[in-house]
Amino acid sequence: MQPIHSIQVLRALAAFMVAIHHVQPDAAAVAARAGLSFTRSDFLPWMAGVDIFFVVSGFIMVHASQDLFGRDGAAGLFLKRRLARIVPLYWAMTTLFLLVGLVVPALLNSGAPNLQQILGSYLFWPVVSTQGMVQPVYSLGWTLNYEMLFYALFAAGLMLPRRWTLPAVALLLALLVGAESLSGPLALPFGFWGQPIVLEFAAGMGIAVLRHKGMRLHGALRIAVALAGAALLVAAAHVPGTDGAWSSVLWRGSAAALLMLAAGCGREGIVPLPPVKALAAVGDASYALYLVHPFVIRGMREVVLRLGLYSPALYIALALAGSVVAALLLYRFFEKPATRLARRWLGG
Repeated sequence: MQPIHSIQVLRALAAFMVAIHHVQPDAAAVAARAGLSFTRSDFLPWMAGVDIFFVVSGFIMVHASQDLFGRDGAAGLFLKRRLARIVPLYWAMTTLFLLVGLVVPALLNSGAPNLQQILGSYLFWPVVSTQGMVQPVYSLGWTLNYEMLFYALFAAGLMLPRRWTLPAVALLLALLVGAESLSGPLALPFGFWGQPIVLEFAAGMGIAVLRHKGMRLHGALRIAVALAGAALLVAAAHVPGTDGAWSSVLWRGSAAALLMLAAGCGREGIVPLPPVKALAAVGDASYALYLVHPFVIRGMREVVLRLGLYSPALYIALALAGSVVAALLLYRFFEKPATRLARRWLGG
């Protein structure tokens, strides 16, 4: 199935937003070394990139799995495909993080993990870290713990008749959230799985259904929907009280859904402009960008400090550009070959 360029662009922007969020504390450290001031940018809620990822994920699972609905063995084949796509790079980054922590622990912001946290990280199972937070060894992996929950529920839904698959997945997500909201806090893993953010997967699935039924946004309407999503994101960064579990889904999740609607339900057959193609290429590598950028950000900080380049703006530019380049290389030379190898090994 051919990728939709506008969705790949959206994935690139989502990963870049997360990178902007993470580069700013290190930029402040660079500025502080030279006695300079640094004011972080909160023009957008940068971690809303995760909300966009979740809505996009819900859409893509439906859009890319059309050949699986109602098919014998669909659940197993779906899980094999997702494991081949997600596991190799995440395990590699987790292992790299552990090795860096072993060799140069001062470069990391987290304490030494225990065996339970390490095992939970590789198994995508929510556990409490040595710092008292529910997160894996490589903290960015908390989003992948949610992704794996969604994949497991989606695979279970594929065992049902075609017409029940998506309603069943949405219902299970709603039941998890309802149980945590009405009876919580629940014990792990249900207390983690029952957070409202998982409803964003259902929103993405709903948009995929609309596309499959023929919904298309044209011209000014599509632009208006995209602008409404962008406006909601800006508002979410400036309206007080939008960072709670439910309020963030209301503001950021709704913004992500509108952006996904504009990206996923556009016209067909339009030849993308070169800048769109370039962004789409970064979107192809967005998973790599999401996972590799903390390494580049921290490594670039050490480089500029050793070279005496104390300009926060220069550091941010170098760190973000370096993250994109590293992601493209990682995608080309590790992620794609590792995914192909894993699919052959798993038979997916």
